[in-house]
Amino acid sequence: MNLKKEQKLASSPTISTSSPTREHSGSAGGDLDEKPRLSEREKKANHIASEQKRRQAIRDGFDRLTELVPNLHGQGRSENIVLSKTVTYMKEQMEIRRKLIEQVEALGGKVDDSMRP
Repeated sequence: MNLKKEQKLASSPTISTSSPTREHSGSAGGDLDEKPRLSEREKKANHIASEQKRRQAIRDGFDRLTELVPNLHGQGRSENIVLSKTVTYMKEQMEIRRKLIEQVEALGGKVDDSMRP
């Protein structure tokens, strides 16, 4: 091997295919590097916390819809009403857009395809 190849090999990091060594405690299978397992109580607490976070995100989304969709403010927290009125509002907005595109084109204007529903 020439000198440049030897220098390159000596300076490059080595890759090991064996698993890293761990310090073992006196008991069988007790690795010190291993994360401690969660107790059932901790698992349940984590599950409850993540479920509460998910529910809060849903509530925040519905609150945001009530701010954006006309006639929803003060309607209470009925998710059915919020979703129903949101769908109706979006259909109305899409129809308004379609009519505006027709008007622009009738007047000789051009509408980019990305603006079409």
